[in-house]
Amino acid sequence: MSASLTLVIVMAVMYAAGIYIMLERSLTRVLIGFLLVGNATNLLIFIMSGRPGSSPIVTGTALDETIVDPLPQVLMLTAIVINFGMTALLLALIYRSWWLAQLGDEGDTLTDEHAAETSADSEVTFRSSSDDEAAVQASLDASEDGSDDDSGSTGSSDQEAGTR
Repeated sequence: MSASLTLVIVMAVMYAAGIYIMLERSLTRVLIGFLLVGNATNLLIFIMSGRPGSSPIVTGTALDETIVDPLPQVLMLTAIVINFGMTALLLALIYRSWWLAQLGDEGDTLTDEHAAETSADSEVTFRSSSDDEAAVQASLDASEDGSDDDSGSTGSSDQEAGTR
């Protein structure tokens, strides 16, 4: 395996710059440093993957000895996905901290939506729900007694047969 000296130097510079920038207090600089470290990690995996060769999908040929190991490629794709997810998280944190900084002394407090309501309004609301429950119970009792529309016609014919 022969790694390009240029790639090794670029990778080392990216790691050094990324770690140095991540030590800053600003979240934006932390994000930039994290992106540099993530890309340096991808370069590290690329450098360690070895010499280029034929595709691992094509088999049964004379070039089977020069097939490339697909594991480093899979590791690099996984590192890209993890880097993307962490970048999204850091961007959300940066946006949230900016939003809280714009609010100033108000902070993260919310106004009370029910501050204008009185206890009389609450009583009316609860009374109407208890009236609904009473109406439902009356409907259930009526259906058990057989005074429903469907059961009322058969019940009346039974009563007429009983009186005859």
